[in-house]
Amino acid sequence: MVTRIVPWVSGAVYGIVLLAGVYSAVAGLGPANGVRLAGFVAGIGALFALDAVERRVARWPAAFLAARLVLFFAVAALDGSGLARALFVLVPFAAYLTFGRPAGLVLGGLCLAVLVGGFAVWVPGWYRDTESVSDVLMFATGLVLALAMADVAVRERRAASRVAELSAAAERNRLARDIHDSLGHHLTAVSIQLEKAAAFAGRDSGVAGQALADARRSVGYALEDVRTSVGTLRGGGRSLAAVLGELGVPLDVHGEEPDLGPATVTTLHRAAQEAVTNARRHGRADHVRVSVTFGAATRLVVTDNGRGFDPGAARSGYGLLGLRERAALVGGTVSVDSEPGAGTRVTVTVP
Repeated sequence: MVTRIVPWVSGAVYGIVLLAGVYSAVAGLGPANGVRLAGFVAGIGALFALDAVERRVARWPAAFLAARLVLFFAVAALDGSGLARALFVLVPFAAYLTFGRPAGLVLGGLCLAVLVGGFAVWVPGWYRDTESVSDVLMFATGLVLALAMADVAVRERRAASRVAELSAAAERNRLARDIHDSLGHHLTAVSIQLEKAAAFAGRDSGVAGQALADARRSVGYALEDVRTSVGTLRGGGRSLAAVLGELGVPLDVHGEEPDLGPATVTTLHRAAQEAVTNARRHGRADHVRVSVTFGAATRLVVTDNGRGFDPGAARSGYGLLGLRERAALVGGTVSVDSEPGAGTRVTVTVP
């Protein structure tokens, strides 16, 4: 995976170099030349434009790195403050992010060698001049810090990618287990009821008819579970409010939805689906409401007026264990408030 240069880093360096160059010209600290200053400012503008184009095109990283290097030399030649050499710190930084550690280290060494070579040619005895030695040491320090930042950025993005992969795998496993448990249970019930209907067909038509009705009901539950699982899979890439709005129950949204990430959206969506399904199927509720509040943490609350239950006696068949396992994958918690005859309130909080 190619990792692009972090936009704010390059933009910050460009801005600092621009301010230093303009201040040097205005304050008379360097050669006063309007054409040279205009070229310097245009070069910095070209660097900003190049970064914007690279983010949009997202191809030919080597060509963009070469173009950036050419502009660095041009800006450094036009700069009267001498600070433009700091731009070259971005070369190994970008190379590290784009091509990997070896490329970043090699280009970092070359940049330092070019600086030292330039001093050797244009500043005789530079190694005895305090200011020149200080410039070289500061540039070397900047290279080390840039490479360290690039390494941290690469590791962070790899870790984020790994977490996303693990979350997706965990969700697939959860869905597979949910389908196996729920669909397998319903199909088993259908099989038993059909056998019962066949056994009583010639002896008691009422019992046989009731068995067939129970089998149809189990088939309906199975289809509902399949639709729920498919809906969860299709919810990726959409906002939480959008997917919750398709549950078919009243929805209250408080606050502005942040970028939750697909794993969190899937977790909260699936939790709401299970809570609503449980309220209707097991709780026999005729009124279910979903509320989501966005803030420092995202809180999802599903309330119903069903017959309630004893949370301490609930088992995995009611879905509470699955809810807690799924919420834990994204650092969330689940609380259930219910008692027989008093409805149920399920709260899922995700940081």
